[in-house]
Amino acid sequence: MGGNSPCASCKLLRRRCVADCIFAPYFPPDEPQRFAIVHRIFGASNELPVHHRANAVASLAYEAEARIKDPVYGCVGAITNLQNQISQLQMQLAVVQAEIVCIQMQQQSSATLPFETEIAEKQSDSFPAGSDYDLLQQYLYFSSSDNVIQDPLGEGESLSI
Repeated sequence: MGGNSPCASCKLLRRRCVADCIFAPYFPPDEPQRFAIVHRIFGASNELPVHHRANAVASLAYEAEARIKDPVYGCVGAITNLQNQISQLQMQLAVVQAEIVCIQMQQQSSATLPFETEIAEKQSDSFPAGSDYDLLQQYLYFSSSDNVIQDPLGEGESLSI
């Protein structure tokens, strides 16, 4: 207990806060809402070893806040949303990287136009059949009306180049 003020736990539970209160270090008097949501969702218990209590309180507080925001999924819903965002950003990054490779290949192709057939033969020898190189080749010679890349999974929108 810090000073004369009882910790948030003892204040909410209307107990006398003793000097060695196990909740006092984790639920200071200036954060009553933190204990209130943890107690509301999980209850109060002192069965953890001392060295695990700080991490347990932090986890319980985070999960309790997530449960109030999303009663069904809690923090799992937040994690799933973040994983979906990561997947979408990885797909966008892959599309941009493919566009960069296409532009680089176009620049190489336009600089060595007389030797185009010879270069294409050498490049196709260095890449196995059915590789990503075959996909990139189709972007090399696209007309201005075909400057659209379709979403390979069919889930999102098309991207205009």
